Amino acid sequence: MEGIRKEEPLQKVMMAEYRTGKAPMKMMTMALGSCVGIVLYDKETKIGALAHVMHPSWRNVRNNSNRGKFVDTAIELMISTLSDSGADAERLTAKIFGGARMFDHIVGNRGIVQIGSANITAARNELARLDIPIIVERVGGNKGRTIIFDLSNGSVNVRDADGKEEIL
Repeated sequence: MEGIRKEEPLQKVMMAEYRTGKAPMKMMTMALGSCVGIVLYDKETKIGALAHVMHPSWRNVRNNSNRGKFVDTAIELMISTLSDSGADAERLTAKIFGGARMFDHIVGNRGIVQIGSANITAARNELARLDIPIIVERVGGNKGRTIIFDLSNGSVNVRDADGKEEIL
């Protein structure tokens, strides 16, 4: 039928992946526990990217060939791909999610590396280094999160493991 636009499907971003797109696309990543979801967005062009990263830096992991797995390299890849797609790196804003302490329930968990905290710190530091402002954070805690990024307006719907939902 004329006048009815078929909406772009929801694109899933799996663990250790990143994806870029343009409105009206929506992207979703699930089960952000200690992992961090990083959203970059250029509101003028409505072009954005979403990454589901597992580790702060590629330097600390032996199997480091997948650059989408790490905060530092995923952000670089996202910016490069966004720029190639027509986004302006100087207009990018960021939103970060996840980085939960998923092992707090373990008795005597002292000494367990809290990778979630390290991922949050790495994301904040890398974005600051690149002069990309973080305009929203929903990080830490001890619950997993699922996010849906709407490129038509830059909003992110966040739902935690208890079902609490908010749009940011």
